Amino acid sequence: MTARRRCPELIFVKPRFDVYRAVSAQIREIFAEYTDLIEPLSLDEAYLHVIDNKHGIAIATEIATRIRARIKEVTDLNASAGISYCKFLAKMASDLNKLNGQAVITPKAGPGFVASLPVKKFYGIGPATAAKMERLGIVTGADLSAKPLEFLTANFGKSGTWYYRISRGIDERPVQPDRPRKSIGAEDTFRVDLFDFAAAKAELAPLTEKVWRHCEAKGMGDRTVTLKVTFADFQQITAAAHFSRSDRLTR
Repeated sequence: MTARRRCPELIFVKPRFDVYRAVSAQIREIFAEYTDLIEPLSLDEAYLHVIDNKHGIAIATEIATRIRARIKEVTDLNASAGISYCKFLAKMASDLNKLNGQAVITPKAGPGFVASLPVKKFYGIGPATAAKMERLGIVTGADLSAKPLEFLTANFGKSGTWYYRISRGIDERPVQPDRPRKSIGAEDTFRVDLFDFAAAKAELAPLTEKVWRHCEAKGMGDRTVTLKVTFADFQQITAAAHFSRSDRLTR
């Protein structure tokens, strides 16, 4: 691996996903003490809708404080929280006082907060999109909101509508407890960098089989397949095609 070559003294620790999942389940149970409207983002993140919560608490910041205290009590882990009127800004607020705090973005403050924020820090805007925006003269949320909808959709397709709305602090997506899974993926980082196409193709086969087994188990098929390759300098390339059979995925 590149890291091992550059820093031979590094100590590599194997991940303990069984422990992560167990603690995640504990945290999910704590969330459920306050609301059933929970939309997981990852093992350690979720959106919670708490207007109609189980304790009748009127102030969301109080609920966040109690949940963070319960997480500390049960797991001995610190937690941060973001409180806002929409999912996008709640996620952005959750990054403001990490690792052990919380922040609020009110409806009045939302548009101004977004306007002052660099677009590269927007949740959901990756490095490639941020670089494209910068080439188009879009560096901050204010720059983004200054662009008309037609300009954004012409340059970013359907995502342009989303960028138009969040640049104004608008996100009307509800919290979805049972959000359907729209994609399945598998990836691997190799102990030794691969320089030969045949070797890379051989390593692709088990990843393909893993993805297809998940697709069959979930009844998913006839979808767009995307291949991502990451190089030693962390640059990435992707290619996508539409397939319906597992034996075509390796082509």
